[in-house]
Amino acid sequence: MALAFDEFGRPFVIIKEQDQKVRLRGLDAQKANIASGMAVSRILRTSLGPKGMDKMLQSPDGDVTITNDGATILEKMDVDNQIAKLLVELSRSQDYEIGDGTTGVVVLAGALLEQSQKLLERGIHPIRVAEGYETASRIAVDHLEKISQKFDFGVNNIEPLVRTCMTTLSSKIVNRCKRSLAEIAVKAVMAVADLERRDVNLDLIKVEGKVGGKLEDTELIHGILVDKEMSHPQMPKQIEDAKIAILTCPFEPPKPKTKHKVDIDTVEKFQTLRKQEQQYFDVMVQKCKDVGATLVICQWGFDDEANHLLMHRNLPAVRWVGGVELELIAIATGGRIVPRFQELTPEKLGKAGLVREKAFGTTKDRMLYVEHCANSRAVTIFIRGGNKMIIEETKRSIHDALCVARNLIRNNSIVYGGGSAEISCSVCVEAAADKHPGVEQYAIRAFADALDSVPMALAENSGLQPIETLSSVKSQQIKENNHYCGIDCNDAGTNDMREQNVFETLIGKQQQIFLATQVVKMILKIDDVISPTDY
Repeated sequence: MALAFDEFGRPFVIIKEQDQKVRLRGLDAQKANIASGMAVSRILRTSLGPKGMDKMLQSPDGDVTITNDGATILEKMDVDNQIAKLLVELSRSQDYEIGDGTTGVVVLAGALLEQSQKLLERGIHPIRVAEGYETASRIAVDHLEKISQKFDFGVNNIEPLVRTCMTTLSSKIVNRCKRSLAEIAVKAVMAVADLERRDVNLDLIKVEGKVGGKLEDTELIHGILVDKEMSHPQMPKQIEDAKIAILTCPFEPPKPKTKHKVDIDTVEKFQTLRKQEQQYFDVMVQKCKDVGATLVICQWGFDDEANHLLMHRNLPAVRWVGGVELELIAIATGGRIVPRFQELTPEKLGKAGLVREKAFGTTKDRMLYVEHCANSRAVTIFIRGGNKMIIEETKRSIHDALCVARNLIRNNSIVYGGGSAEISCSVCVEAAADKHPGVEQYAIRAFADALDSVPMALAENSGLQPIETLSSVKSQQIKENNHYCGIDCNDAGTNDMREQNVFETLIGKQQQIFLATQVVKMILKIDDVISPTDY
């Protein structure tokens, strides 16, 4: 490589022997693809489990994110390699579908790629490897179904859901408050869940955060929290049995759509114009009073004159409320969003038992609580924390917990965590390999070895001897025929995950195996990477 300059002194690079460079094809391309996928997997491997390490990610703008959530790490990483991008998509798919297990699915995919490399070096065709993996994944998923257990829960018995959410939160930064946060997440999901249809709409759960206080101050509000305050400081800060007018029309005189100009050359004309404007405001405020509204929430702003008039007419108001928040307030209070004052009727008012403004600390930050609503199927989780990074990570952790609770309501089957399910599947897949006489049996055994990489990573991240710990747990499972023995990451003194109350959702674990196998099969079938500059 040499450096040259053009006539303007601008440097450009000359790469020697450019015409002799060849593109990777066939086995070399497959090995290069596998190496790219394994590089991404190694980054996440140290973040797996309750003792997993966190990553600090810096954006081009200088924003810093600290997290151990697999989907967030890969989302924030600037990945250029096309194969590595497939693993980023894999983690995103797990996040969208299940919400949890985003790190584990990439670690499993990386282990499968590592085993594939060994098989390819032994001369086994990648298609046969892919077929063997597909067979092994079906065996593993069926075995998970056999060792799973049903969890009975109800409106008055949410303890099973809380325990499962605690397992999810135990691997996060917020694990010291995992009990209280798990209870908040489960109560929020149960508040919006339709248990007859076994469905949960997570859009009805709003997660808000405010810097200040401590993590233990996080609370669940059966209503809506709006990051606004009353438009006038002398308006009442607390309204009981509020009747709320939800408006998307501005508190101001109508504006003509054509260009216009008003010439005012005398005091009388100015007073006439001012009187006309005041009359418009009077009509608007009176309309709200006539229908019985005791609080006005407006999407748009209003000027000081309207604000002054609202205060004197004892009609509290909130302005500049976002569209999403308006919709949630309408759902919670049973009101209708009104686009024009002429359409405002008593039937369209929302009802709330209490609307209050709350100040935080010594700052002037204030927020509006809309509580005891007519329809309680809209709730808010309000997170407090020492800094912005803690709040953002808590939001991600709460999201995972909400998704786990939703998945259990959809399908209440669970498997035990701590790597016990992977070890049990590994033993089952290893035994099934002998029943396949073809070359696929090598791939099936390799799949079993790849499953062992998850408990091995858990042991490694917990400071244990990985091979020794995995061997002893595996032999204990086989001797006692106990599918619930896993890695004792928390030094609880027992390997039985039932005693440690470490649970994971069945559909989450099955999805991990399905998605990892699909992506690895896709990577194995790529034998050439063609870029736009190749031709």
